[in-house]
Amino acid sequence: MAPVTSTIRDIPSEVRLTPADGMPRECAVNLDHVQTVDRAKVGPLITTVSLAKMSEVRGALLFALGC
Repeated sequence: MAPVTSTIRDIPSEVRLTPADGMPRECAVNLDHVQTVDRAKVGPLITTVSLAKMSEVRGALLFALGC
């Protein structure tokens, strides 16, 4: 799980999401703070994103992991 925040820092380990991505306002997925979470503790989905956006998430996660 990766937190979504309204604080957008425009850094390589973040991916910006907008209303076009199904979010109520501009925000960013912060891949610097990925956590494992028990599936039973995960709430409902807040949005789904395109394959292109998931490719951005992959790149940001690889950057955050130093790969």
